[in-house]
Amino acid sequence: MTARLMPILAAAAIVVVAALSLFTVSESEYAIRTRFGAIVDTTYGPGLHVKWPWDQLVRIDRRLLTVAHPMSTFLTRDDRSLIVDFSVKWRVQNPERYLEATGADEASAGDRLTAIVEGQIKSVVAGRTLAEVVTAERPAVTSAVFASARRAASALGVDLVDIDVENIDLPDEVAAHVYDEMKESFEKTANELRAQGDSSAKSIRAAADRQRTEIISNAQRDALTLKGAGDAQAAGIYARAGAANPEFYAFYRSMQAYERALGQSNGVLVLSPDSAFFKYMKDPGGARR
Repeated sequence: MTARLMPILAAAAIVVVAALSLFTVSESEYAIRTRFGAIVDTTYGPGLHVKWPWDQLVRIDRRLLTVAHPMSTFLTRDDRSLIVDFSVKWRVQNPERYLEATGADEASAGDRLTAIVEGQIKSVVAGRTLAEVVTAERPAVTSAVFASARRAASALGVDLVDIDVENIDLPDEVAAHVYDEMKESFEKTANELRAQGDSSAKSIRAAADRQRTEIISNAQRDALTLKGAGDAQAAGIYARAGAANPEFYAFYRSMQAYERALGQSNGVLVLSPDSAFFKYMKDPGGARR
């Protein structure tokens, strides 16, 4: 009977030893072999591996992990409370250091990471007023936090991938007061900009009016100059024409005088009948005598 059990017991022992000695590692995890609490090997890639039965295996997730931390309260430089919801994305970069620092406890590592990020956000918010924090774009806030937090996270064997500030809010008891202050500030700024705009508009109008007056004055001056030159040229032409044929010129001028004087329906002339004005009316050919 004992002889029959021996093969069975041997087979069972082999199975147990194989179960304790063989292990597989997936592509989504790190594997660390320890012996009596000391790290023996961390260089396991994906696949089947062998260890001593008394060695322990620690598995660590190597995928991108996320931990959310809602409703954290921070004080700004002007002693205003802010409620910030943020989340942290991270992955294990140094498995050996991660194991030593956190015991490969994902929850503990997440808590320590959020504490690091929370401390960095606190320092950034404390250096700004409420208006500066609220009006700033979120990347401007996270970029000021990210570099310092990433250096601190590396001590845990962790690579900090991203910090996402999901929401920045105000407590209900201060929100109305803060919004009123911001409204007054924006209205003051708007009034200053309107005043500057009105001043600029007046200056532009005054300059345009001055330019218009100068243009009109110059145009009138040029017009008078041209008119004077034209009148002088016309007078010269008349003078030359009169010198060439004085009698015809006298006749032509008399005809123009008749048209202007006698062509008016309501005109009245008081002249002597022997006035030279009527010379060509009495004797059209008299000019030739």
